[in-house]
Amino acid sequence: MSDPQQTAGFGAYVRAEAEAGRLVVQPRMGFGDPATMRAGLAATRAAAARTVGTITVDAHTRVGHLAAVESALRDGVALNGYPLVTHPVATTAEVLAGIHGPDFPVQVRHGSADPLGIFRAMLAVGLGATEGGPVSYCLPYGRTPLVESVDNWARGCELLTRLRDQGLEPHLETFGGCMLGQLCPPGQLVAISVLEALFFAQHGIRSISVSYAQQTHPGQDREALAALRRLCRELLPVSDWHIVVYAYMGLYPQTHDGAYRLLGQAAELAVDGGAQRLIVKTAAESQRIPSIEVNVRALEYAAWAARRPQLPPAGATADPEVYEEASALVGAVLDLDPDVGRALLLAFRKGYLDIPYCLHPDNRGRTRSYIDADGRLRWESTGGLPLTSLPRPRRRRFGSADLLADLSYVRRKFDGSER
Repeated sequence: MSDPQQTAGFGAYVRAEAEAGRLVVQPRMGFGDPATMRAGLAATRAAAARTVGTITVDAHTRVGHLAAVESALRDGVALNGYPLVTHPVATTAEVLAGIHGPDFPVQVRHGSADPLGIFRAMLAVGLGATEGGPVSYCLPYGRTPLVESVDNWARGCELLTRLRDQGLEPHLETFGGCMLGQLCPPGQLVAISVLEALFFAQHGIRSISVSYAQQTHPGQDREALAALRRLCRELLPVSDWHIVVYAYMGLYPQTHDGAYRLLGQAAELAVDGGAQRLIVKTAAESQRIPSIEVNVRALEYAAWAARRPQLPPAGATADPEVYEEASALVGAVLDLDPDVGRALLLAFRKGYLDIPYCLHPDNRGRTRSYIDADGRLRWESTGGLPLTSLPRPRRRRFGSADLLADLSYVRRKFDGSER
């Protein structure tokens, strides 16, 4: 087990790097084999960049199918992530030994609407950082009722606070700024990220990061980060918080040059938008699970891109639309109930929160979005969203061919097939 006295808090590490003017870059890396997972962490630590480590959990563990994990391990079948719950504590401790520490904290990434088993496994090895949320790790990933996810995450937050008994300050990153990865207008992404952060704080978490995923228009993304930062300053009751940007989560460019140009823009966005951490993607994303070497190249490229001289950010706060939309959504939800979890449940029942193109039974499904001629994400239909003070969305004909075109917009743009 890691010595808790030798393990600094994840949030404190990122904050110290930010104060020194350095962007922290992080892979989304997970391997089922312990030796490979250890090699991946060691290579990430040794990269020519300021990094944190990642243990991404496999898909079976995320949904609690532990019998499938055991079968795969017994039969030598490769998993798409690290089976943290199934591997013995001693095995995971060996993976982390001499790597995880004050100058290289490791975060567990998963995707579970019921993270309790994952959190217990984290506690057993002294890992204090993870991510997700009651909405963002429920609606896109299955059919778990939202009420169950809210309860699971409330209990999960309270479980993580036990890390303080080991001398660790738990850190939670909201995934709310990445809902479905694409085609969710930035105002709603910002709102859900802030609401999940408030949920974490209400359940005892004092170190938090708020996420935002790179979307389709750099200027709109900078406006979203400005709105996210402003709302956190206004509403978060904790002082230890930072912003994390995700490189584009949708259909990734298929060309090497296109993938690196998009990653470079994500690094520039993180710097221009005042984020402290960047989750990278690699040039291999559209074809296969990236190797350790490909991950390291992406980390080093992102760090280089973040250090390049930047042009003055254009319009980072000039357009208040994203802030006004996000503020209206957050305010309407918080007015429903003083308990953030109950407020989130009521918000989805009333349609105050409604994710475009999300098929989960607890999502009303009355909103639609599209990419306009300038590349910005816009509402085509707002359903019951409480956005009456903002301009009404422009109604237009929007069919399946339009949706498919929007889904591939970024890929086509960066691969050079759309000018």
